[in-house]
Amino acid sequence: MRSSLKVAFCGIIAAVSIVMMFLTGVIPVATIAIPAIAGCLLIPVVVETNVRWGFATYAAVAALAFITAPDREAALVYIFLFGYYPVLFAVIGRIKKIALRYVIKLLVFNAALSLELWLSVTFLNIPLNEIGGLGQYSIIITYVLFNIICLVYDYSLNGLILLYLNKFHDRMRNMFRK
Repeated sequence: MRSSLKVAFCGIIAAVSIVMMFLTGVIPVATIAIPAIAGCLLIPVVVETNVRWGFATYAAVAALAFITAPDREAALVYIFLFGYYPVLFAVIGRIKKIALRYVIKLLVFNAALSLELWLSVTFLNIPLNEIGGLGQYSIIITYVLFNIICLVYDYSLNGLILLYLNKFHDRMRNMFRK
């Protein structure tokens, strides 16, 4: 694929991702779901171009989401949790041992969750005991539930990648060849 096509393709994906992040102002209960869906939009970028273009597109969307997204917490969820993960998924997928892959994935998610929680408490002034709405056990329950969410997201992402490869990859490749 020529560089101009890559730039245009990544720009379109970035624009759709930013529109998704704008929806966090319209659908405030989707603070986690919309950033996760916006992150999934990077699958075609990684498949059709490469990991570098995927990270560049993520960086552009992350910067714009940080500046323009109405829901700041959703922007942080995209930036620190779900935005880069489809690109990182391709990198971690090169590791041969499945157990090591999952350990790395959970370490990445837990480190990102810790950073996101710290930033939410520090800069967005969200009280620590109100994060999960469960009082003193909020943090523990948040980590347990989020690890489950991350494993489900990882499994779903794998299915979405296989779906894209089986249904859309050949069409995209043929479209860019013309």
